[in-house]
Amino acid sequence: MCASSTRPSPWPGAGGAPCGGCSCRTSTPERSAVSTVLTTPALPLARTAFPEREDKAVHLADQWALGVLADTRRGLAPSPAREIAELGRLMAQRAEELAALDDTTVVARLRAAATTALQGGHRAALHEALLLVAEAAGRALGMRPYPTQLVGAATLVRGRLAEMQTGEGKTLTAGLAACLVASAGVPVHVVTVNDYLAERDAEKQAPLFGFAGLSVGVVIHGKAPEEKRAAYACDIAYCTGKEMVFDYLRDRVAQGGRASVAQLRGRQLFGALPTPPVLRGLHYAIVDEADSILIDEARTPLILAVKAGPVDNADELPRALSLATTLVPDDDYLIDESRRDVRLTRAGRDKVTAATTGWGGPWRAFHVREHLMTQALRAQRLFLRDQHYLIDSEGAVQIIDEYTGRVLPGRTWEQGLHQMIECKEGVTLSERTQTLARITYQRFFARYLRLSGMSGTAREMARELSVVYRLDTVTLPTHRPSARRYLPDVVCRDRDEKWQTVAEEVARRQARGQPVLIGTRSVEASEALSERLHAMGVPHAVINARQDAGEADVVAQAGQRGAVTVATNMAGRGTDISLGEGVEALGGLFVVLTEYHESPRIDRQLLGRCARQGQPGECVAITAIDDDLYTQHGGVSYRALVRWQQLQGTVPAVWMSACRRAAQARAERMHARTRRDTLRQDRELEQSMGFSGDPL
Repeated sequence: MCASSTRPSPWPGAGGAPCGGCSCRTSTPERSAVSTVLTTPALPLARTAFPEREDKAVHLADQWALGVLADTRRGLAPSPAREIAELGRLMAQRAEELAALDDTTVVARLRAAATTALQGGHRAALHEALLLVAEAAGRALGMRPYPTQLVGAATLVRGRLAEMQTGEGKTLTAGLAACLVASAGVPVHVVTVNDYLAERDAEKQAPLFGFAGLSVGVVIHGKAPEEKRAAYACDIAYCTGKEMVFDYLRDRVAQGGRASVAQLRGRQLFGALPTPPVLRGLHYAIVDEADSILIDEARTPLILAVKAGPVDNADELPRALSLATTLVPDDDYLIDESRRDVRLTRAGRDKVTAATTGWGGPWRAFHVREHLMTQALRAQRLFLRDQHYLIDSEGAVQIIDEYTGRVLPGRTWEQGLHQMIECKEGVTLSERTQTLARITYQRFFARYLRLSGMSGTAREMARELSVVYRLDTVTLPTHRPSARRYLPDVVCRDRDEKWQTVAEEVARRQARGQPVLIGTRSVEASEALSERLHAMGVPHAVINARQDAGEADVVAQAGQRGAVTVATNMAGRGTDISLGEGVEALGGLFVVLTEYHESPRIDRQLLGRCARQGQPGECVAITAIDDDLYTQHGGVSYRALVRWQQLQGTVPAVWMSACRRAAQARAERMHARTRRDTLRQDRELEQSMGFSGDPL
């Protein structure tokens, strides 16, 4: 059931746009219509045609002060347990009254209560709206939300980040909040980490939205602009962060930067703006897996570029790669694996200069010569096939997202690195690109009138989330006590021993019928383990960037008796694995972590695939001393452990645990610096563009 919207549009002559899969027609609300619900006099609005918050830089001293205030607020904040208990009592007291209401009355009262709750922030009105949306969920989905989920939804409506442990029903929590806010007439974006989750979650929550008379659209990669415009025009749009940011950049480029309503009308009148924008403003967003999107992926700016013809100096790329093989590590160049950077030494520069004497062309210019050699060394030493990229069926280099384990279609490395890697692999060179616009996640999401988020692993990043995104983190208790059983870590001497140990443990578990999920960090690692399992006669399924067909079917079977699933990070976030009949008696799902990540949050996400909602589950970490985390970030302590192993043969597990924590802390500090530098550079570029009259 979908309801029509008659809200006026600021776009000249624009009517409604049909929502994907809906029979209704919705239109873009004017700034004033939404500002009465979401904005306050203290909220600075950008001078643009569509609603969004003003993007202001925060000085270092203010950032420090905001961080202290965020820590203080978090320490003094009342426990959410009190509100959970209060809502639990209200649900019990008013169950009969709400059950007696007809559907039309429930929807009408929900819209009234939601509008009052958002306009004034009244606690009583918000609780009333939550009870009504819970009643709607019970009727439409056959699922009665727990009080913890209602408080999670309240946290989102208030513009905060709800930290809910894995398996606590974040999908329904987001659906409740989205339904409540959209019922007040506010357009809602639910942002997920990948297309699979966007489609899955929208489909799961569609009956609830339909019951409330709301339309829902899905924006995924590959859709035409008209389809995306229709989806964004719906009351609720599910999308991925990357896809939405690129749509935002395309709109801004088409508008010629920031533009007021009058400017847009004038440009359309004179034919300078033939089509309306895809997005209709940044009103309210719920960011699922917020620490992944707002923290992990915020290290790299999103760059909108167009093809600009053949790459310069294409004939010189093979010569650069050949010359790079003659250089000696440490003597001629230094590698920083943690930053994926290479720097030529003085001896290396002299060696390159001598070797290229008389070559002519780009080799005569010092800065071009050094750039070619640096990119050649990076392509050979730091960017590895089936770990950082793969070659698809059409012979193209496809980047693998290190956080999600998925292919990033259409994405390329800049400054000639992508073409250097293509040359290394012997595939057809792609065209060079020209940058049209860029923006960081930090600046984009901070422009929402109200931003909220969810994650099972956010407390470590609470200060940064508060300073950068104005998001206070609220940690909610679990609905049921966790029954997850952690087995002692197993530390192997090298990777070969690790894979053999993992394969033997999996075979043992599979023989007794217990389902097993094995998490790996790369396509290469998942396929190496798959070969071991094949050799031992263990039937299994593999999910990685190369083998992602039928992902939903593989996940659906992963919790069945005797199932074995090998997966990269694709199965680490948002994946809900249901247990088959009799599996609980066998100990539940058994999760094997085969390599620690640079962030312990990602490790916890993988281990959180088991023992959800009070079910049993077991997990173990089987790692090797020569794993990337230790070699890249271990430092002095790691080198000491390697020396001890050489002398004694083994390393105490407690020492490895301490080394792992130190390495992860070192990596997190480095990534935090990278995010700060990326944001600073993006603001400096925005300021320089402002002088030319074309800021984003």
